[in-house]
This record gives sequence, structure tokens and C-alpha cells, in this order.
Amino acid sequence: MSALLNKMKALVQPLTNQVGDWKHDVKESNLWIRLALGFAAVYVVVALVLGVLWSAEPDTFSVREVALQEVGGEKASVVTGVHTTAAVIHVVETMLHKPGGYLTNDVTLPGLWLDNVPNWEYGVLIQVRDMSKALRESFSRSQSQSLENGHLASAEPQFNFSNNSWLLPKTESEYSEGVADLRAYLTSLSDSRDTNAQFYARADNLRYWLSTVETRLGALSQLLSASVAAKRVNTDLAGEQGTSQATLTSKEVFVKTPWLEIDDNFYHARGSTWALIHFLKAVEIDFAAVLEQKNATVSLRQIIRELEATQQTVYSPFILNGSGFGMLANHSLVMASYISRANAALIDLRELLTRG
Repeated sequence: MSALLNKMKALVQPLTNQVGDWKHDVKESNLWIRLALGFAAVYVVVALVLGVLWSAEPDTFSVREVALQEVGGEKASVVTGVHTTAAVIHVVETMLHKPGGYLTNDVTLPGLWLDNVPNWEYGVLIQVRDMSKALRESFSRSQSQSLENGHLASAEPQFNFSNNSWLLPKTESEYSEGVADLRAYLTSLSDSRDTNAQFYARADNLRYWLSTVETRLGALSQLLSASVAAKRVNTDLAGEQGTSQATLTSKEVFVKTPWLEIDDNFYHARGSTWALIHFLKAVEIDFAAVLEQKNATVSLRQIIRELEATQQTVYSPFILNGSGFGMLANHSLVMASYISRANAALIDLRELLTRG
């Protein structure tokens, strides 16, 4: 009998060992699953916290202070053009080095799911590109056939590099090189012995840049106003006889911003106006004599004031899209109102600069 029991134990023992090994493996796999889930949970929580922190927009800064910093704090070195150039430099650096850094080209969380900040960055970038173009083609040249400044000629294409390249080369590195070119121009501009770098504060140069700003603000106003569906009269060929266009369009057009693009347009406008505020403040200093002669200083200050209103704190966690006279607010229409008033004042300013 004992011999039979021993044989049965010998047969059962391998099965018992296999069950034990299986239980051990299950425990180990459960441990790794728990560790993976715990790590994922911590990562999501950290990403959420960082996402909230990184979504904060930078405050405005003093154009005079950053200009003094760029020239080493010597007031005597702050020549014409320093404020405008320093403003562009600091706007780009703020965009690149704000909390979270530059997010448009992020491919990991939390930057991957943050779309408001990338739209804000794109609005800033559009204004930087327009100003760098004006610096290269107008502000730094005495006439249409004069030579362009080499540093500005190098800086402009750097800022026109793709805004979402994350590797080889990174967008941040290209924009940083553009900043380095602007700093080289600023150094030459502040050097009284270097006559090759110039900044001409003339009314026609200022009108050149303001015409671009007028177009940008008009487009932003239209984008924001389209948050409410409306039929508009097609005015593409209005104001001139004998005009034509490539393809025929209807006399009335229906405009409505898709629901998912409402907040994109809003933050694009916030970024664009944020950058524009600093550029206009810099222009007020560098073109002070021209503006005073044209009696246009007050007009420029009113434009700045209207744009500053676009930077008020948004207390709602979402960009609301209520109807024009409905129960809920429409943040896009409020933003469009400020921008439209600024654009109207800008048109008047350009008219003042045109007069002798």
C-alpha cells in the first residue's frame, strides 16, 4: 500500500510543482502590471498638472527695460531702432522659453494635447515674421535700391522656418539663430563706428509695416466674428469698376467657424495681439519724432489701449460661443470688438502719416 502511495505522490509531484510555478509567475506578472498601471497613473497626473501650468500665457513686459538690458544698461547707447529690435528679440525669447518652452512641435504629453498654447505661439510668430520682414525691407534701408543688412537678411528666413519641426533641425534652434542674427544687428546698430547698420524712422517706413498690421487685424476680426453663423454680402470686387476674378462666387456667402476651431482662433488672436502690443510700444519710442510731427502719438496710444484689452484674464475654463444676444457670452465676439476698434484707429493713423 505504501509503495502505491509513493508512486501516486511521484506522479502528482510534477503537477504540484507546475501549479506552484504558475502561481509564482502570476504573482510576478500582477506585480509588473500594478507597477505599469501605477507609473501610468502618476504620469497622467503629472501631465495634467504640467498642462495647467504650461497653459498660462506670459505677461507683457517693458519695452524700455529690455532695450536697456540689450545695450548693457547705458542710456546713451539706446539709439533709434534699438527698442523695436529689442522688442522682437524679447518676444521671440519669451515664446521659446516660457514655462513649458515651445510647445507647437511637442510629440509627447502634455504638450501633445495642449492646442491653445500652440495657437497662441503661432499668433506671436506671424507678427514676428511681419516685423522681421519690415526690418529687412524697410526700416533698415534708406531707399528701394539700397543694400539690405546682412544680419537682417539672415534673420528673416530663420523665423519663416516650419513652426512644428521637432527634430533635424528643431524649430527652436532655427528661431534661436534668428534671435542671434537680430542681436548682431542690434550690436552694429548701437556702435557709432559702424555705419552699415541703420534704422530709418520715417513716416513711409512706418506706413509700410502698419499696412501689413492692418491686413492681419482685419483677418483676425473676420475669423473671430465667424464664430456666429451669418450670411454676408460678397464684397470681393467692391469699390472699383471693370474688375474680375479667377472663379465666380455667389453674391452672398455663408460663414461659420467649425466648433472645434473656436478656441484655436481665439488664442491665435491673443498671441498675435500680445506680440503686436510690444511692437507698437517700441515703434512709439523709435518713431516719436515722426509721430509728434504728424500729431499721431495719441492715435497710436489708443490702438495700444484697445489691444491691451484683448489680454484681460479669461475666467471661464472654456472659450464660450454663445449667440450674439443670447444667454451665454461669446468670447470671440468680444475679442473681435477690441480688434476691430484697434484696426479702425490704425486706418486713421495711416491716414495721418500720409499727410504732409
